[in-house]
Amino acid sequence: MRVRSSIIRLFAIADKEWLQIRRDKRSLILSLIAPLILILLFGFALTMDVKHVKTMIYDQSRTASSRAFIEGFSHTEYIDVIAYAENYDDIDRYIDSGICTMAVVIPPDFERRIKTGRDVQVQLIVDGSDSTSATVATGYMKAITMAHNIEIKMSGLKKAGFPEITPPVDVRSRIWYNPELESRNFIIPGLIVIILAIISALIASLTISREWERGTMETLITTPVRRWELVFGKLIPYLFIGLFDVMITVCAGYFVFKVPMRGSFVEFYLLALLFLIGTSGLGILISAATRVQVLSVQFAMVATYLPSFILSGFIFPINNMPLLVQGITYAVPARYLIVIVKGIALKGIGVMMLRVQILFLLVYAAVVLIIAVRKMSLTLPEN
Repeated sequence: MRVRSSIIRLFAIADKEWLQIRRDKRSLILSLIAPLILILLFGFALTMDVKHVKTMIYDQSRTASSRAFIEGFSHTEYIDVIAYAENYDDIDRYIDSGICTMAVVIPPDFERRIKTGRDVQVQLIVDGSDSTSATVATGYMKAITMAHNIEIKMSGLKKAGFPEITPPVDVRSRIWYNPELESRNFIIPGLIVIILAIISALIASLTISREWERGTMETLITTPVRRWELVFGKLIPYLFIGLFDVMITVCAGYFVFKVPMRGSFVEFYLLALLFLIGTSGLGILISAATRVQVLSVQFAMVATYLPSFILSGFIFPINNMPLLVQGITYAVPARYLIVIVKGIALKGIGVMMLRVQILFLLVYAAVVLIIAVRKMSLTLPEN
C-alpha cells in the first residue's frame, strides 16, 4: 500500500511538472529545437581538417628545377599557392595580414646545387599564431619535399643506368573505423554528448527554483510527498525531453553529417538515458541548492559546459593533461559517454566492452541523485 501511494505521488509530481513545462512554451520549444540547431551550427563550423593552406612562393631561382618543385604543390588539396612574392617584404605583409599561412623561399642557386649533387636549403616561413595548423602545414611541406627528393634521386639513378630500386621497407597503412580520417566522425559524436549535457542540466535546473519563486513550493510542503518522490517526479519529464533530444541529434549526425552507426542504436539509447539521469539530476541538485532561477542557470552552465568541453577528451586528450587534472576528469560524465558513442557508432562494439564507462555513469547518477534528495528541503526557510 505504501509503495502504491509513493508511485501515485511520484507520477502526480511528474504530471504537475509536465503541465508547467507545457505552459512555458518558449522553454519547451528551446529544449526541443536548440539541440538540433546547435548540432547543425557547430557540426558545420567545427573541423580539425587542415586543408587548402594558403601558401606564398618566393622563387629566387626561376628555373626549370624550381618550377618542378613548385609544381608538387599544385596537385594536392592540402596546399593552395595564392601568390608569388618579389621580396621578403611581400611575405611579411601577406602573413601579417592573414592572407597566407605559409611561405616557401627558394634560393637563387637552387638548380645549380641540385645538378651538382649538393644539398640545397629551402626556407619555410609559417605563421605560428595557430600552432595546430602550423604543425600540420609544416608536415605537408615536408612530405611534398620528401616525395620530390625521391623523384630526383630515382631520375638520377635511371639516367646513370641503374635499374629501378625498390625500397626495402614498404609500409601499407590500414586505418580502422575512420578510413577517410574525416574529423566530423569524432567531432559530431562529441558534440552530441556536450549538447545533451548542457541542455539536460540547464532545463532541469529551473525545476525547484521555479517552485520557490512562484510560491508553489509551500503547497508541495503541505502535502505528504517525500523528498525522493519530489526529485524523481521532477526528473521524469526531463528524461523524456532528453531522449527526444538524443533522437534528433543522432539523426542529424547520421543523415546530415554521414556519421556511421555501426553498433546497436538501442544500446546507445539506453546508455544515453543513464547519462541523462545523471546530468538532469545534477540540474535538480543545483536548483534545490540555489532556489533562484537565475543562479540555477548560471551554475548549470558553469558545471556542464566548460567541464564537458575541456575535460571530457572531446578536444584535448586526457593523457596529455597534468595528473591532477586527469583525476578531476573522472567526475565529468561526458568523458564516459563520448567513449561510449565513439565505441558504438564508429567501432560497432557492444556494452560488454564498455563496462567501465557504464559503471562510472551508474556511480555518477547514483551519487548525484542521493545528494539531490538530501539537499531537497521540504521546510520553509527561516526569515
